[in-house]
Amino acid sequence: MAKKIRYTKPPAISGKQLIRLLQKDGWMLRGSVRHGVALSKAMGERTRVTVIPNTTASLDNGTLSAILGPKQTAIGRDGLLALLNRFGL
Repeated sequence: MAKKIRYTKPPAISGKQLIRLLQKDGWMLRGSVRHGVALSKAMGERTRVTVIPNTTASLDNGTLSAILGPKQTAIGRDGLLALLNRFGL
């Protein structure tokens, strides 16, 4: 049986991997847009919408930070690590 990886810092993650990970967290596919895939999630009375680049290349640190930030997904670095440890990559 393979040993499960425990993430302590965010790995290089592609747009497609991040899309799959967010969908496991309850984000719904809203459709394709010019620059990627739109995902949405209802949080209380508010619905958050974010666009993730649909690419197999690793996301830049700035792009990943913006997606995880309070204006888009509000997950943050620690939230990403929790999702990675829960669902894997």
